[in-house]
Amino acid sequence: QVQLVESGGGLVQAGGSLRLSCAASGRTFSTYAMGWFRQASGKERRFVSAISLSGVSTYYADSVKGRFTISRDNAKNTVYLQMNSLKPEDTAVYYCAAAKYPRMVATMSMDDYGYWGQGTQVTVSS
Repeated sequence: QVQLVESGGGLVQAGGSLRLSCAASGRTFSTYAMGWFRQASGKERRFVSAISLSGVSTYYADSVKGRFTISRDNAKNTVYLQMNSLKPEDTAVYYCAAAKYPRMVATMSMDDYGYWGQGTQVTVSS
């Protein structure tokens, strides 16, 4: 079992930055691929970024590539999402997720994630 708690959301002006954190419980964090997804009001939840067990491999949605950076610190059981050059269209609730099973490869599909945080609101004003 993995429990996830996100933090770091807030209100920021366009062009600004935020760093989201996701703290995971348990001693097996390093065996789970991790991802970030977001859901804007009235829209479906969508993939943002994912990271492999070791952190060597990372994946991004085209809409955030070059602006967002995912990373993880396995010693701290935490995954991060550094968001730079934020745009109003980045406004959404951001969710951290852990893969369904240990040692799964990181993917962009929501169906491959079995553990979810409660979400943190990010609002970007124009």
